[in-house]
Amino acid sequence: MRGVRTWSWAAIAFGAFYFLLPLLGMFEFSLRMKREGYSFEAYRVVLTDPQFQLTFTYSVALALLTIVLGVLIVVPTAYWVRLRLPVARPLIEFITLMPLVIPPIVIVFGYIRVYNTSSILPLTGNWWGTNVLLVFGYATLALPYMYRSVDTGLRTIDVATLTEAAQSLGAGWTRIVGTVILPNVLVSVLSGAFLTFAIVIGEYVFAALLNVNSFGPYMVWMGGNRAYEPSALAVIAFIITWACMGLIQIVTRFSKFSAPRQ
Repeated sequence: MRGVRTWSWAAIAFGAFYFLLPLLGMFEFSLRMKREGYSFEAYRVVLTDPQFQLTFTYSVALALLTIVLGVLIVVPTAYWVRLRLPVARPLIEFITLMPLVIPPIVIVFGYIRVYNTSSILPLTGNWWGTNVLLVFGYATLALPYMYRSVDTGLRTIDVATLTEAAQSLGAGWTRIVGTVILPNVLVSVLSGAFLTFAIVIGEYVFAALLNVNSFGPYMVWMGGNRAYEPSALAVIAFIITWACMGLIQIVTRFSKFSAPRQ
């Protein structure tokens, strides 16, 4: 057992060294903007850049809309499949995995082909239509993570009993999903929401090909035109992503402590 533990800790140390060393090097380089020594000047330049503020705020708004759309689609679908259509679960799971198989560039080129200015629905020809495509595209990319998070949460509750109890009190389907099922899988929904947020914030292909000035294209532009600021921006993006992962852990642990003991 000691030998197994030793090798396990050695593997963890090697993985940490492999992943953390480049990050430390990037962070150290981002502090060298001023010649006289280390400073956070690159971070100040990035955070005070109006373009950073505009693109980041825009991407956050897209992420929130994507989360709302994902919840509206996934929660009723996963609930109905588990309650009434269990035989359709393999098909639904296969469909939700398709965004992992089909490259995003194929999806966005399909959008441009179908919704260009010469089509019946010229969504790419105006700002609102492009944003609609972006939100639906991001919801598609996040579908595997959101669906599995919600489906895992539904496995932990007795969906049939809760539904029968709510129906016996006169609740309709909308009220059952919104006030009975959703609160019971809220932790799973939040896990999927944080993953969706991290995906949308760093996404580049959809925004670039649809000519949208969001946070992903801004990071790429910064990397091609500046020296120290891209490293600072990459560190900031990394912190945002890991903050989302940390929030998932916090919410999960809080739900375990707050759950009533049976």
